[in-house]
Amino acid sequence: MNWPTVIYNEEVMREGFGIEDVGIPLQARIDFLDALSETGLKRITLGAFVSAKFVPQMACFVELLDKFHPKPGVMYLPYIHNQKARKLAEQHAPPLTVEEDIFTVFLDICDVHQRRNVNRSIEQIMDAWPKAIQDARARGIRKARIGIGSAWGSNFMGKFSKRYRFSFLEKQIALLSDAGIAIEEIGLHDSQSWCLPHEMEEDLAEIKRRWPVVHQFQLHMHNARGMALPSIYAALRTLDKSDTLILEGTLGGIGGGQFGGNGRASGMAATEDVMHMLEGMGIDTGVDLDKIIDCVWMLEKIIGRPAYGYVAKAGPRPTKPEDFYDPNMPGIESLEAVKHFKFGSQAYAHEGSFPWTQPITGPYFKTNDIN
Repeated sequence: MNWPTVIYNEEVMREGFGIEDVGIPLQARIDFLDALSETGLKRITLGAFVSAKFVPQMACFVELLDKFHPKPGVMYLPYIHNQKARKLAEQHAPPLTVEEDIFTVFLDICDVHQRRNVNRSIEQIMDAWPKAIQDARARGIRKARIGIGSAWGSNFMGKFSKRYRFSFLEKQIALLSDAGIAIEEIGLHDSQSWCLPHEMEEDLAEIKRRWPVVHQFQLHMHNARGMALPSIYAALRTLDKSDTLILEGTLGGIGGGQFGGNGRASGMAATEDVMHMLEGMGIDTGVDLDKIIDCVWMLEKIIGRPAYGYVAKAGPRPTKPEDFYDPNMPGIESLEAVKHFKFGSQAYAHEGSFPWTQPITGPYFKTNDIN
């Protein structure tokens, strides 16, 4: 198929734990991260150098860096939002990987969310761009990524038009182009869960038409209204093998921002569901989905409630004969019994009913015509 190259960033340590209970023990985070490192995921964002006053969930970030057990071949990334954060990250590399210094121009196009989130207006953010670009050029940077948050709409201001959305991309690109800085990546963040799949298709197609030299795209999709995975699929359908798509999601689909009004219900695309879909589409992920599911169950014990993803509850599609369900298993009701996909018949040994009187069998069970 003509799919784009997919790069996946696992964000559960930052985006997920960043809104969870501040009392999650450090050792629980370390054990979880060590297990996550064994799943085949190649990029894991661990957290951010931010004030514990405003984000107390990140208060143990540096201690985490000192105590977890890095796995060779896995990139452990910091969230870098300014030069101060970059310098701190460089002091902790390794275990952190500090990627190439590419100038970033980002703006939340919902002025309410922009102010609630960083206490600065759209105008204040844009007024700071020329100086920041000048400083980047002085450091020898000639490449940039741009992005917009709340791209499709706002819980405070309503739906945004394509004209409004693209006007900010145009401003960013014009400013950087005038400074002789090339655009390497365009990012779309659905900060307040407003995107619908057809809008994703239309916008990416329009971006590729207007700026054909850009072939790298980044999506950060919140999922308060269940549209993150369908919108990611729409992006995969719209892009092609000449493109690279950077996806960000969280194990279990947890996460969210404190200032958009949906809190933990914001969630994100669940890593286990994204990986299951990609593999089913023939896009190799390199992950061990069985280990991913183990990590989701571990996560649920840590946060004390079910996570939002689906594959860790119902199991992946059984694609090999040895994984097909037993046609004579009892009727299944509880979520614990459903874990037969991993634990076999012992999962439902103490529940279920058998309304049939004879074992279920038949000539169609052994035909090759159905596969």
